[in-house]
Formats: sequence, structure tokens, C-alpha cells
Amino acid sequence: MDSITALLEGFATAAQPEYLLYALLGVTLGTAVGVLPGIGPAMTVALLLPLTYTLDPTAALIIFAGIYYGGMYGGSTTSILLNTPGESASIVTALEGNKMAKAGRGAAALATAAIGSFVAGTIATLLLTLLAPTIADVAVQLGPADYVALMVVAFTTVAALLGSSPLRGFASLGLGLFIGLVGTDTLTGQQRYTLGVPTLADGIDVVVVAVGVFAVGEALYVASRMRHGPIEVVPVGGKWMTGEFWKRSWKPWLRGTFIGFPIGTVPAGGADVSTFLSYAAEKKLSKRPEEFGKGAIEGVAGPEAANNAAAAGVLVPLLTLGLPTTATAAVIVAAFQSYGIQPGPLLFTNNSAMVWALIASLYIGNVMLLVLNLPLVKIWVKVLQIPRPYLYAGILLFAALGTYAVNFVADDLIVLLVIGVVGFFMRRHGYPVAPLVVGLILGPMAEEQLRRTLQISEGDPGALVASPFAAVTYGVLIVVTVAAVVVRVRRKKADALV
Repeated sequence: MDSITALLEGFATAAQPEYLLYALLGVTLGTAVGVLPGIGPAMTVALLLPLTYTLDPTAALIIFAGIYYGGMYGGSTTSILLNTPGESASIVTALEGNKMAKAGRGAAALATAAIGSFVAGTIATLLLTLLAPTIADVAVQLGPADYVALMVVAFTTVAALLGSSPLRGFASLGLGLFIGLVGTDTLTGQQRYTLGVPTLADGIDVVVVAVGVFAVGEALYVASRMRHGPIEVVPVGGKWMTGEFWKRSWKPWLRGTFIGFPIGTVPAGGADVSTFLSYAAEKKLSKRPEEFGKGAIEGVAGPEAANNAAAAGVLVPLLTLGLPTTATAAVIVAAFQSYGIQPGPLLFTNNSAMVWALIASLYIGNVMLLVLNLPLVKIWVKVLQIPRPYLYAGILLFAALGTYAVNFVADDLIVLLVIGVVGFFMRRHGYPVAPLVVGLILGPMAEEQLRRTLQISEGDPGALVASPFAAVTYGVLIVVTVAAVVVRVRRKKADALV
């Protein structure tokens, strides 16, 4: 009941004209960016981070939440009409959505994606409203050793599951942990890995790293693979939603929601995994399996619902435990930290008004996205016509200006360039960038909790597994790791036999 009261107060805040405009700005930017191939929500949030420092925290976080949800919506448009996903979570949508568009049913594909996203986003946000306070209450009881266990789980799963190779994932994580160590040790006051550069004594700003690895690195990578020529967009054809389409879509919307939300809440789950699972489930349960691969509407409805439900699920560990489980979540944590706010169990106590206004804005943003997506689809198609050289040159310019505006220190631009080049080579050689950012953000927190645990136990490492919660957490991690290895080995044997 307290949660409902707090949510109503959040709606009273989020419904103020100023915050409604910020929510509209966020979902519009997110949708426009989600439409553009190669530019995802993580990059957009990172790019806008330095430019929102003049706003109050509630306004800035409402914008970022709108960008996050909007990016998930917008990716479906380019997947369906261009067969080029705007971000990785929309890959599955392209499988059936583009086939529907080429068959003259593009309007139906766009409609089922938009309505499914609205249904899933609303239900998942409701689940977030109900679950988050309860999880936060439990999390307050956790000790330092329990948090070390949670962060080890986050490190292991994010590094092992994001990207094509666990080894590359752990290499990326290690680089992030190292960058997090640069600066002055808070316990001893000694400088670490600063190379005698005064600017590095305060550490490398998370915002600079996020902008460098996502905006600069992505821009350089896309520029290196850029091909000039006209973009062929399939026309939006056919009826929006007939009675048959409604009948075939509503069950996939619900199934996708309840597949996506729980997967989004676990480390390294996220939208990518949930969309593939939803697609596989719809293909197996469909009464028309022969249509899959030729334009089955269930193959658009289910994955798009799972996509947006997972987006809300990701916010559960982020808000309640302070654990980012995707690249975009990691950048949103950086946004919190830039305002001196630490996501975690005390967030609902120390910043209750702000966090409930944020959750309320998710409901409002969902309605705005449904209203924006269907009538304005032709405008989003026009966005696809922006020449790529102009687009990415603008991104680099805003990245440099925004980074300089963080501390007004020219050395930050050098760090930005170095991190951007590192991000470029990571993408080029298949190293995932999400573990780097997660390691950078959680590394210092894990070090602090580890030191605290050892101080309390007078240096006894057994204290790390002494609490029941930590022991169970490590046990689950071992079981999941062994199961993943077994599945990988069996898959390789099956491929060898084929």
C-alpha cells in the first residue's frame, strides 16, 4: 500500500508540465536514435550525460529513462523497413518484420511492434513498481560480504555472456577494473597508475569513459565500415491491425512480457537473450509454423514485447542493488553517480521522491511512445536519410564539447580520444564494451566492500563465504557456470557431427 501511495506522489511530480516536456524530449530522442542503425540507447545516454548537468537530477533521469524506453521502441522501425536493426535487441524483429514489410504488411508489423511494446512496457513497469521496494527492503539487510558476492556474480555473468567469447569478455572486464583503479586510493591516500599526471589523481571520470567508448568508439568503427549509396526503405503498406492480426498478436505480447521481464532482472540477461527466447517460443507454439521465415506476425509481436519487458526488468537490480546488467544500465548508473546519488537499497529511502517520479515517468513515457510511434512513422523513416558522414561528425563534435564541459579540463579530451580509440579496436576485434563499463563502475565499489569485509574479519578470507546469502550466491554461480560449459561443449559436439 505504501508503494501505491508513493507511486501516486511520483505521478504528481512527473505530471508537472516541466517534467512532461522532459519525458517527451527523452522518448522522442530515444525513438529517433533507436531508428538509426548502429546508434543504441547506451550511446545516446552517454552522449547526453555531460549536457544535462544544468538540469535537476529528477529531470535528467526522466530524460534518460525516456531515451532508454524510446530506443527499444525505435529499433523496430529500422528492423522492419530497412532490415537493419537499430540496436542488438531488435535483431530478431528483423527476421519476420522485414519479410512482412516486403509482402505489403509493413503497417501491421509496425503496429504489432508498437502496441506490443506498450503492453509489455506497462505490465513490466507495474511489476517493477511492486517488486523493487520489496527487494530494496531485503537488500538493506545485506552485509559487505554479500555485496562482494553479488558483484562477483555480475562480473562473471556480464563478462562471460556478453560477446562471442568469454575470454574476450573477461579481458574487457579486466580493462574496466584497471581503469577504475586509476586515481588516489581512498584508504592510504596514495596515487595509483596516474603516471604523474595531476588530472588523473582524481581518477578517470566515468562520463568521459562512457562517452569515449560508446560515442567516439562507435563513430570511428562505423566510419571505418561506412559504405556510401542510397538507403532502400521498404514502403509502409497494408492495413494497420485487422481482427486476425489482433487475434494472433495478443498471446505473443503476454508471453513475451513474462519471458522478457524475469530475464531482464538477472545479470547479463537483458533484451538480447529474451528476444531470441521469445522468438523460439512463438515458433514452437504457433499453429502456423510454416509462416516463420516468411513473415509471421507472432515473430514480431513476441520479441518486441520481450524486448521492452526486459528493459523494465533491467531497472530492478539497477535501482535496488546498484548493479548494472547491461551497457545502457551501466551508463544510467553513471548518470546517477554524476549527481552524487548511488543506486542501491537506500535509494528508496534517501531519494524516495526522485525514484518514484522516475518510475511514474516510465508509465507516462509508454503512453507517449504509443502515440508517437504509429502516426510519426514516416518521419522516423526520413531520419534514416540523414547522411552518415554528417551524423557521425556531429556525434564526435558533441562528444568533445560535452566531455570538456564536465570539468573544463583539456586533458579530458586526450583521455576521451585514447578511450575512443580503445573502444574502436575493441569493436573491430570482437571485444564487448559493456563489461568494460560495468567493471569501471562496480570495480571501486567491489574493492570498498572487499576491504570492509576483511577489516571486519581481521583479514580472514573465510568471511567472504561465511554468510548464508553469500554462500548460496556463489553456489548458484558455480552451478550456472558448469551448466553453461556443458551446454557449450554439447553444442560444439553437435556442430562437429553435422
